[in-house]
Amino acid sequence: MIENIREELARLEGLGLRRSFKVIVGPQGPVVRMDGREVLLMCSNDYLNLANHPLVKKAAIEATERWGASAGASRLVSGTMEPHAMLEERIRQFKGVEAALLFNSGYNANLALLSTLADRTAEVFSDRLNHASIVDACVLSRAKVTRYANRDIDALERLLKTSKARTRIIITDSVFSMDGTLAPLREITSLAERYGAMLIVDDAHATGVLGNTGQGSLEHFGIKNPDIIQMGTLGKALGSFGAFVAARKEVIDLLISKARPLIYTTALPPSVCAAAAKAIDIIEEDPSLLKRLWQNTGRLKERLSLAGLDTMESSTPIVPVLAGDAKKVMKISASLLDKGVFIQGIRPPTVPDGTARLRATLSAAHSTDDIDRAAAAIIEAFNVQ
Repeated sequence: MIENIREELARLEGLGLRRSFKVIVGPQGPVVRMDGREVLLMCSNDYLNLANHPLVKKAAIEATERWGASAGASRLVSGTMEPHAMLEERIRQFKGVEAALLFNSGYNANLALLSTLADRTAEVFSDRLNHASIVDACVLSRAKVTRYANRDIDALERLLKTSKARTRIIITDSVFSMDGTLAPLREITSLAERYGAMLIVDDAHATGVLGNTGQGSLEHFGIKNPDIIQMGTLGKALGSFGAFVAARKEVIDLLISKARPLIYTTALPPSVCAAAAKAIDIIEEDPSLLKRLWQNTGRLKERLSLAGLDTMESSTPIVPVLAGDAKKVMKISASLLDKGVFIQGIRPPTVPDGTARLRATLSAAHSTDDIDRAAAAIIEAFNVQ
């Protein structure tokens, strides 16, 4: 058996697809320590630099002192504590919905949603570029799964028209995490209403980032529909850990009774809940964070575009730079790290063959000098390759 594993590792190595960890010393931030030196971090999802914010850390510390380090059990046994209820209410207010429910990760939340809301009589319509958690959740749901071309509204409507399923569910990322593009949510919402389909929006990379106040993709598009089910994460712009579902109360009640990833998992630690709640407070109280994030995003894209690099139509703080070949992108990534700029190369199977790319992500904490330095390093690395 171990020989088979060695052969597979060698195969992955030959294709440029073997993966390994890079260890950061110290907290997340615009500049971090790696291998004994400082490097510019340009691939974290900590968009608003809240993971190391003093008030977020203080909230986590105080919650640990008051409520301890662990919830001790799953939510339905003895694990529901005051911080869970407090954070769910805070999310409910922030998202402007009837109810919210915490999960231990976005992956778990998507598994919970589809395994609870779909069954063998359902048909799930899933965008081809949806996150891996949605792909796996579709399989676990046992429903018929029909994928449509990325952001292709006409294709989605054709599929909905011919569906005979008793329950129809459309699920889509709002921000496609490897491309930085937005789903056409206004049009998808209209199709869901027209064909009586349930709509689930994975707002992982939109919560805290999109909309005038950071509420997410529905605020960004001006959509007000209480029937839309939103999944969001706490570990990206909110600087903490975990995830949530925001929806009508009946949806939340059903998840509490039937969602296996909730029922059979120890609840989030109190410190995590307190940190996320404080992050929401900061986002609402300091609009300059969002402003700086988007200024930095525009600055990097402008410089890369002027140099003729392909940023793949990104319209968010996720800025991919197309390289094509997996080995090539890893050489570029290594070259950047030598220059003190840390940006991961993204390869298959995360992205389709032939579309390997750098995936830069911006932070509100990056300075204009940081952006210019990163842009110059990226341009030079691509020119050399």
